[in-house]
Order: sequence, then structure tokens, then C-alpha cells
Amino acid sequence: MQTFDVALLTDRRYTASTAAVGDRYLDNILGEDRLLQESLARRGLTSQRVDWADPAIEWSRFRCGLFRTTWDYFERSAEFTAWLRRAESETRLCNCGSTVRWNSDKHYLADLAARGVPVVPSRFLERGSPQTLVGVLAETGWDESVIKPCVSGAARHTYRVNRRTAAEFQPRLSSLLAGEAMIVQPFQSDIIRTGEDSLMVFGGRYSHAVRKVPKRGDFRVQDDHGGTVHEYCPTRDQIALAEQAVADCHPLPVYGRVDMVRDGGRLAVMELELIEPELWLRYHPPAAERFAECVVAFLQRNLT
Repeated sequence: MQTFDVALLTDRRYTASTAAVGDRYLDNILGEDRLLQESLARRGLTSQRVDWADPAIEWSRFRCGLFRTTWDYFERSAEFTAWLRRAESETRLCNCGSTVRWNSDKHYLADLAARGVPVVPSRFLERGSPQTLVGVLAETGWDESVIKPCVSGAARHTYRVNRRTAAEFQPRLSSLLAGEAMIVQPFQSDIIRTGEDSLMVFGGRYSHAVRKVPKRGDFRVQDDHGGTVHEYCPTRDQIALAEQAVADCHPLPVYGRVDMVRDGGRLAVMELELIEPELWLRYHPPAAERFAECVVAFLQRNLT
């Protein structure tokens, strides 16, 4: 049975080794994985790209599983949770299983806030909650808000609603709450003006950054919705916040991405991505070397 040091975890949509002509999405994924695999190889580590949900995979064949593009996990949450238990019993996971479980639900923002990390204000509506959006906006004083599921990605069921449209939106919100918890946050107008900044952190240290900008007339920065990505040089305050947010996670994540905005002039964390963040290594190829070094250190710490 062939063994590898590192399984680069993806999902079934991205297992191909080559991208079709014009498929820039897969081409970017393969290019970034190639950068990382080459960096791992220079350190003597073998790697293989695999579908996390492939039932034929024996995870004991790998010294660790490294989350890369498991971008369907939130659509298959029960299956993913069961897989997580199985995989962490057979190999090491990077980031670790406890971190993945914690970070998969946006309630983690409340934990960060309790630890003193500035985050975008958040109100959580639990599954089955009878609370109305009109009531939430009245209590908080927010004129406009963004609503999304607590377990989600790629802007799934993400809506921008204001006080005038809150009552009209309520039936949809009630329908969503019948099946899952939701988070309500004040709309961040800075995203429209300048975008959302993403800082990559490896081993607790800042690596590089990009700025994500929504298309005209939209507020979602994801490329699925027409958003664009640009090289960006962050401020010292932004670097300090990114490193603080990661440092306040236990255990310290091997890698992560901190998305931040300016909330009324102050920096605040919008999201902390520790499961399968896009890291934009292609914008800063030397970051793949730093990432690989952190994987080596992770394996050395976890030798059995």
C-alpha cells in the first residue's frame, strides 16, 4: 500500500489533475496546490491530492491530512462530521479536528469577542427562534444588516436587509430558522467603499494579504458573485489584529486567514477561516515555502 506524508484534502469537484481550457477556477486550485506540493517536496515530504469524502481512502496511509479545498463540507455537514471523527482516529489533521469543529460554526465569533478580539458585532438567532428581524434591528439600533447561516460558505443564503424590508424578509428568515441557526450583523459599508482585507497567517505569523472587492452594485466579495481580488499591503494595525485573532485560538492553528473590515473606523474581524481558506499563494508564491515549513513543524511536534 503506497503511503504519503501529506493528503491535500479537496472535494470531489476538484480532484482532476488538469483543468479544462477556460476553467480558471480549477486551474487556480491546481496551481496553488502545485506550489505547496513543490515546497513540501523540497523538504522531503510526499503529498497526494484526495477527495475527503472518498470512502475508499485509508487515512492511515497518510501522516497527516491538510485541509485545502474541502469547499462542500457545509453542504454535507452530517457526513463531514462523521468523516472527521473517522479521519482523526486514523491520522493527524491539520488544522486539528477540535479547531475545525469550532471554526465551522460562526458562534466562534462570540468566543473571540469574549477573549478580547475586536469582531464585527453579531446577534445569533438559534434554530427555531421566534425572534423577528424587525425586533433585532430595533434592539440593536442597526439600520441595515447582513444575515447568513452560522454554518455556511461561499455566501450561501447571505442577504442584505434594512429596516424598511425587514418585515417583508421575515417569512424567508423564519423558513431558514426552521432548519438552522443564523447570524445577524450590521452591514459594513466599508466593504462597498474599499473592500474586505484578508491576511494570511502561518504558524502565528503574518505572511501576505489581499483585498477582495465586490462587483458594482453588490456587497458579496466572493468571486462566485463577481468579486475581484487584488494585491494588498496591510497596515501594522491590521497585521497585529490578524496575529492576535489567531493567537487567541487554542491550540494555535498551523495556518489561517483573517478577514477584516473597518467597523465605524475601528478594525474588526469579519471572519476567521481555519478550515479550508483560499490562501492566494499565487499572489505571493514565497508563502508556499512558509506554509510548508509550518507543516513540517506540525509533523515534528506530532511524531508518535
